[in-house]
Amino acid sequence: MADDLITMVTTDHRELKRLFDMMQNDRSSRPLALPLAVAMLEAHSEAEEDRVYPAVAREAGEKEEAEHAAEEHHQAEDLGKHLLEMDWESKAFDRALDEWVGAVLHHVEEEENEILPALGEAVGSDRLRELGLEFATRRARKLAGQPLSHVGDSTGAKRQPTTSGGAKATAGGARATASRAKATAGGAKATAGGTKATAGGAKATVGGTRAELYEKARELGIEGRSSMSKEELAQQVKKAQGRRKR
Repeated sequence: MADDLITMVTTDHRELKRLFDMMQNDRSSRPLALPLAVAMLEAHSEAEEDRVYPAVAREAGEKEEAEHAAEEHHQAEDLGKHLLEMDWESKAFDRALDEWVGAVLHHVEEEENEILPALGEAVGSDRLRELGLEFATRRARKLAGQPLSHVGDSTGAKRQPTTSGGAKATAGGARATASRAKATAGGAKATAGGTKATAGGAKATVGGTRAELYEKARELGIEGRSSMSKEELAQQVKKAQGRRKR
């Protein structure tokens, strides 16, 4: 079934492999294919960690496998981001690309031969379709909100040409902004007192995506993190941070 989780995940794997083959066999494809592969892998991994691995741990009883797979995700993501900062025509890039591809394909093999079959045996087809929808939705949201980084530019910022006309318009806007800044300064003073009072009463919260919370949990040594939901991770991270402050 095209809408079940296993089909969706393996389809992603095939597309990543296609991009890998393209980059390894045709250097000219790298400026386009690499950012696509990095963004796709990050969205795929985050969707699995948020929606799939908790089910693998709880419903298939494969908690250790889920945690191991999540660790492999983070290692692969780090390698991919490092490639974005490198010269894609260099031999060093070739070696780093081979290392990245090897790490991802090793993970894919374990996932397709061990994790997904275990989940498929533990749950029915209806549950696989439900997980597939959750995975696809989470993945799509990540991709929709994620700008593609440029190869050789780790910030992903777009370079804008400077024109004389634009400079004149900007100068005029700067003068207008300066006038508004003077008027705002008085209001800022009045607001400052209220800000201090609010800051004292604000409750400390732990925010971020599940992937970010997972990384914090990993740094804090929280066990069982791969099987936790986003809310559970936030709660455990907050507790662990509180213990460290004492």
